[in-house]
Amino acid sequence: MKIAIYSRGVENDQMKDISQLFEHLMANGVEPVFFQDFFNQFYCSVNLDTNYSTFSSFEDLDQQVDCMISLGGDGTLLDTVTLVRDSGIPILGINYGRLGFLANLGKEEISTAIDAIANRKYVTDSRTLVHLDANVPLFGKTPYGLNEFSIHKMDTSPMIKIHTYLNGEFLNTYWADGLIVATPTGSTGYSLSCNGPVVFPDSSSFVITPVAPHNLNIRPIIIPDNNIISFEVEGRTDGFICTLDSRREIVSKEVQLAVKKESFDIQLIRMNENNFLQTLRNKLSWGLDKRN
Repeated sequence: MKIAIYSRGVENDQMKDISQLFEHLMANGVEPVFFQDFFNQFYCSVNLDTNYSTFSSFEDLDQQVDCMISLGGDGTLLDTVTLVRDSGIPILGINYGRLGFLANLGKEEISTAIDAIANRKYVTDSRTLVHLDANVPLFGKTPYGLNEFSIHKMDTSPMIKIHTYLNGEFLNTYWADGLIVATPTGSTGYSLSCNGPVVFPDSSSFVITPVAPHNLNIRPIIIPDNNIISFEVEGRTDGFICTLDSRREIVSKEVQLAVKKESFDIQLIRMNENNFLQTLRNKLSWGLDKRN
């Protein structure tokens, strides 16, 4: 079995946990495939008594890789999504960050997780992606996001007008700082912080959420994900910010943009005892009485 491992970086106080992870991989006969930049940070400090290889991009990934482990927070897992692309390689997120909504497996559960993967005793959740089409090249070979696509005004500019259409039919003009189109996975992220609803991962929908709208009667709306959502942007500046998850581009207001459901899904690994409702309760502190 081959398992790819990605991380943005490792802190000194995390080396013990990293070493334990490698020990569990070797104990289960797993051949690790390390992200090259991550490997460069630890290879002098860790004894790897096993066969291993490295990768730097999607093109370097061996087709025999069984899954990819993301070491970090949710942002690290979003990076991992751009690495696996449409390969079908499932992703396991181990949380070294803060909230860990997507990477919701604690580092104290590493041994259990590796044993489960080695024995294939896990389940995968299929998560839809949002795909961006534009009349100019944007976001290279990864014009998709797991969480959301957003349009946002430049840092100090006045609000913008975002004319929004569903399958070519006019929906609304949003006078706002920005607009978010979130997937069900992303409904618990940026969209939620802008008063968007929480949507179940298998709901086959998008959430359109305005950012600081000028009209207070404008509220988030849930639409089926078989819609194509297109935009025309007006503003006092020549450009605006366009984002896919944590990646951003500065875009001219003459650029034509449309988003739709991506043609492939991403597979997220979870242990059998974990589910979406449990994650909601744990990460959002639902039902927790802090008065005592």
